[in-house]
Amino acid sequence: CFNGMLSNISSPVITQLSPHGKSYPYGSWGRETKNESMEVYWVQPLTGSDKYGHILYIYLSYADFIMSKNHKEITVRPSYSYTNAIQGPGTILYDGALYYNCYRSPNLCKYDLNTETIIEAPLPEAGYNDKFPYCYYKCCDYTDIDFSVDESGLWVIYATEENYGNVVLSKLNSTLGVIQTFRTRLFKKSVTNTFMAYGVLYATRYISTYREEVFYAFDTVTGREANALRLPFEKVSDRIQNLHYNPTDQRLYLYNDAYMMAYNLYF
Repeated sequence: CFNGMLSNISSPVITQLSPHGKSYPYGSWGRETKNESMEVYWVQPLTGSDKYGHILYIYLSYADFIMSKNHKEITVRPSYSYTNAIQGPGTILYDGALYYNCYRSPNLCKYDLNTETIIEAPLPEAGYNDKFPYCYYKCCDYTDIDFSVDESGLWVIYATEENYGNVVLSKLNSTLGVIQTFRTRLFKKSVTNTFMAYGVLYATRYISTYREEVFYAFDTVTGREANALRLPFEKVSDRIQNLHYNPTDQRLYLYNDAYMMAYNLYF
């Protein structure tokens, strides 16, 4: 059987417009994962042609996030076209560091918020620069490389030519080294987004402008795949830029054309 199978998704428990309004429809957001002492929320808009970014906004409480006040602005790189700036919306904040696709490369970047330093590592064979984006209804630009976190730690989701454009997922250590890799038969351009939870990869597809559905699962423990799931959830616009699970609060976080939404998950 599947390991910790998802059974239901709640109605949105948070629906909030980006601090920049609708100016930057591409980006990512969430609650910092693996920070159990306080609720730290973050927003990372892609300010350069909806593809590139260099600024991270941090909110040290839920109240500050909801009111869009008292944020800390972190400059990851001097500009969005700088070496090792942020490319694409597949970003995540995990255990004091921002993980993202490095600017114009297939490489992975980690920005440490405490030391303000960046490490970079290659992701062998990974498609990038819109080679294998999420693409079920409308292609979502520069979504080739997508970070995710579950109870076991950090993952990266991508596709390769060697795997015929199908989804590949790799478990990472804190220095961006690949620990283990799994290859699926799920064509990456046939889904709108993916996320990890309890060692299971889930994929979504477009149902309508206001409705999305989790339809696929791949269990990394057993190697089993299932593509007949029917787990719908609400949204407010067509495209999904970022979707990830947070094991700290067991919520799913969605960046949806500048709207930031969250849902409770039930297993």
